[in-house]
Amino acid sequence: MKIINVVGARPNLMKIAPIVAELSAYPQVQQLLVHTGQHYDDNMSAIFFRELGLPEPDIHLGVGSASHARQTAAVMVAFEQVLLQQRPDLVVVVGDVNSTLACALTAVKLHIPVAHVEAGLRSFDRSMPEEINRVLTDAISDWLFTSCADANENLRREGVPESRIFFVGNVMIDTLLRHRDRALERDTLRRYDLVAGYYGVVTLHRPSNVDDQDSLAGIVNALAEIQNHLRLIFPMHPRTRHNLQELGLADCISALPNVTITEPLGYLDFLNLMSNARLVLTDSGGIQEETTILGVPCLTLRPNTERPVTVMEGTNTVVGTDRQRIVEASLHILQTGGKQGRRPALWDGHAAQRIVATLLKAELNDEHIALD
Repeated sequence: MKIINVVGARPNLMKIAPIVAELSAYPQVQQLLVHTGQHYDDNMSAIFFRELGLPEPDIHLGVGSASHARQTAAVMVAFEQVLLQQRPDLVVVVGDVNSTLACALTAVKLHIPVAHVEAGLRSFDRSMPEEINRVLTDAISDWLFTSCADANENLRREGVPESRIFFVGNVMIDTLLRHRDRALERDTLRRYDLVAGYYGVVTLHRPSNVDDQDSLAGIVNALAEIQNHLRLIFPMHPRTRHNLQELGLADCISALPNVTITEPLGYLDFLNLMSNARLVLTDSGGIQEETTILGVPCLTLRPNTERPVTVMEGTNTVVGTDRQRIVEASLHILQTGGKQGRRPALWDGHAAQRIVATLLKAELNDEHIALD
């Protein structure tokens, strides 16, 4: 059995790593790792390969940055040649980035089965490009591996046959649990002069936040107030750094005395920061899941989330981008300690085992699940 695993952007790496590791235990499987190059620099990609123990990509498409249309098209053109040369039995895609949809669509057009890991997540906000990628990838994939019960319900409501839905748990949590002890051994706090429990972590990268001057200014103003009560560390995404400069807000945030801005961090350093934080403010989906497992209060700086299980069962609260609401929610956490969540079902570190067992059983028994 030949399997091609696809990654494109940094969040994909944490999701594919446990699957690659699990597949390596089966000598009957030949696996290839294809990196589309959607994220391509050291801070956004290469360091994660090293820290997660991922092998160097077998094939690198090198598509780089571009508009959604150009990037998606470039991935499809390059990936088609890979599929024609390699003739895999299965393509595995993860998450919801442009590479996810592009590679899934290219594969199914060539009648190659596709497995989508992290299927069924929905924000119900079609203005998010990731939502479009999620919906379309799920519609064309053969195996839909879900991380939570609401994802199963979303797929059923969309008419997906039960035979294509597999509730396996969360591969992001496989990676977190595997590497948490190593992360906590690092000297991250010392390097940034931080004290455990006495700082907050900020991440910001979504276009709806960082491309819009009003939204970005509101968040910066909120951080200006919060840093009067709690030190903040802000590993800054390249897009965010560029837009703060372009929109005239860079001087505002750099002048805040209690905010430390850094380059994007590697996986282990960032996991250390999250683990020891008093709270996390973010617009990232994956961080909502990670903070739930770590028991750290999370404020999501978006009007919605495709991961409602982190709100219903975890430590996450969706606060949007209104300055006053962000400040009030942050101060509430400082006063009360925030939500006490619990671990969602099957977020136990064994999702990759369930995925691989399902795929190999289907292959060995010749049970390919055809689209209706």
